[in-house]
Amino acid sequence: MSTGPGAHSAPAPNSDDAPGRDAGDPAPRTGMFSSLRIRNYRLFATGQVVSNTGTWMQRIAQDWLVLSLTGSSGAVGITTALQFLPMLLFGLYGGVLTDRFGKRKLLLCTQSAMGLIGLALAGLTLTGHVQVWHVYAGAFLLGLVTVVDNPARQAFVSEMVGQRDLRNAVSLNSANFQSARLIGPAVAGVLITAFGSGWAFLFNGLSFLAPLTGLLMMRTAELHKVDRVPRSKGQLREGLAYVRHHPELIWPIVLVGFIGTFGFNFPIWLTAFTYKVFHAGAGTYALFNGLMAAGSLIGALLAARRAGSRLRMLVGATLVFGLLECVAALAPGFWVFAALLVPIGMVGLTINVTANSSVQMATDPAMRGRVMSLFMMVFMGGTPLGAPVVGWVTDTYGPQVGFLAGGAISMAAAVLVGLALARSGGLRLKIDLRRGHRHVAFVPRVGPPGETSEGKLTAAA
Repeated sequence: MSTGPGAHSAPAPNSDDAPGRDAGDPAPRTGMFSSLRIRNYRLFATGQVVSNTGTWMQRIAQDWLVLSLTGSSGAVGITTALQFLPMLLFGLYGGVLTDRFGKRKLLLCTQSAMGLIGLALAGLTLTGHVQVWHVYAGAFLLGLVTVVDNPARQAFVSEMVGQRDLRNAVSLNSANFQSARLIGPAVAGVLITAFGSGWAFLFNGLSFLAPLTGLLMMRTAELHKVDRVPRSKGQLREGLAYVRHHPELIWPIVLVGFIGTFGFNFPIWLTAFTYKVFHAGAGTYALFNGLMAAGSLIGALLAARRAGSRLRMLVGATLVFGLLECVAALAPGFWVFAALLVPIGMVGLTINVTANSSVQMATDPAMRGRVMSLFMMVFMGGTPLGAPVVGWVTDTYGPQVGFLAGGAISMAAAVLVGLALARSGGLRLKIDLRRGHRHVAFVPRVGPPGETSEGKLTAAA
């Protein structure tokens, strides 16, 4: 990434002079599955789809087990909060470790640990000794491992595919995750109904053999080498200062922070709607997750076809996402609510991919681990703050009010961040009601003669 004058003002990673891409770099390859031409990435993706399926099975089993043991949406919120609390507390340290050590070796350690946690929960559940505090402890330990696993996985993608195929690979990672989300909840629903939650935990523990095998089979000579950052003082402060001085990084991170804290609390809302509104069981909860996954998969595949990421797409998608949540909260019946989960999943995935790829491609490779750890810390680490609050609101005022509040906050965040981006980019809102004209658009502000465009984010409008 260029760090010279004006580098901080380039928010559109799809443009020719975008950060993270030098003038002589090859243009991104087109095609929905272009990054799968790379052997190392194929191995990675194959392993991840198996372990992701197990992860979704465990997530469904974990939420439903806690709800069955306690009957409380607030308890589900506590479980979710404990899983993401380590990311809030230690997320930046995970980024420092990612920049300092080999990412493949880190992933071998973290994926092994996650598999062992799943097997431990399986043993407790299948033997009939499981208690709520066991699930809480497992969720917290999983969160500790995720502190390192998440930024390492995010940053390792660029080492496998290079800058040329980075955006496509990020989109396919999301498609991979959502494909597993289609399969995992469906299988988990059958297993939980027929045999109990323990078998879902067992499958998840064993599923990590697939990514471990893929990592071991990779040809390390074909990886795009990134210089490791030597141990030194002030690396956390350096990462924070880097983001603070790059508006094309800080505003997407702020926006996903609001969405992660208040808009993505689906374990709480979907369990509450299933249990308290529609008076159904684990199969219906799995169906709701599957419908969201179907929409997310569509969104991921559409994102894989796009060559670039624009911040205006991120803001617009967040606004639509919040609106859809509000509409779903007020849905008059079961099937209307269920149908709305598909576009919610599609737009939510668009937010995730657009923010993720924009931030990665606008970041210097030497800083990518720390920046992505901050991204994930804000996106996932906000959950411990939001989930108990959202769970309390859902328990106290009902699932509809809880879901409605999450959507309203998401819409407000989109508006505020959109205005902040426009201000940072030297833009103003123009409204033109004439026929044949674009009615609403951001246009450059007219400044005094000699005013520079330093710091503008005009490409994001």
